[in-house]
Amino acid sequence: MKNIEFDSIMEKAIVNEEEANQFYLKLAEIVTDKMAKDTLLYLAREEKQHKEYLLHYRQESFIGNATETDDATNNQIAEFLQSPQVKYDMDSKDVYLLAAARELNSYNFYKGLAAIHPDGEIKQMLLKMANQEMKHKEKVEYLYANTAFVQTDGG
Repeated sequence: MKNIEFDSIMEKAIVNEEEANQFYLKLAEIVTDKMAKDTLLYLAREEKQHKEYLLHYRQESFIGNATETDDATNNQIAEFLQSPQVKYDMDSKDVYLLAAARELNSYNFYKGLAAIHPDGEIKQMLLKMANQEMKHKEKVEYLYANTAFVQTDGG
């Protein structure tokens, strides 16, 4: 199903992944916390892999090779907390919350595209991409919760 609609969807998705990759790389440049920086570089690599997958998919159309993942848990932290502004020397909890908001936007992007697309291979690919983004959100929300709400000896 190579057509203008397919090409338009794929181009939007590829641009989305490139923007996410660049966002995380630039944010990693200004973050001083090593763990937060490592997390951002990990997310940048993941977004780059998504872009490469989409480029290959656009050329080959190979839904069968799409990465299978378990369903992600949406803890809805990013939905209820305001995303912090990017600034030099951000607290790691703010870095994770900002990343969670970015991943939520990417999830909504793919979910929205899938919702307007008819059942079939392309819709399945978009839903798989949405699930990948939700898995990222789940990871950074976990890091946020463990950074913002540190467990003490008292319980």
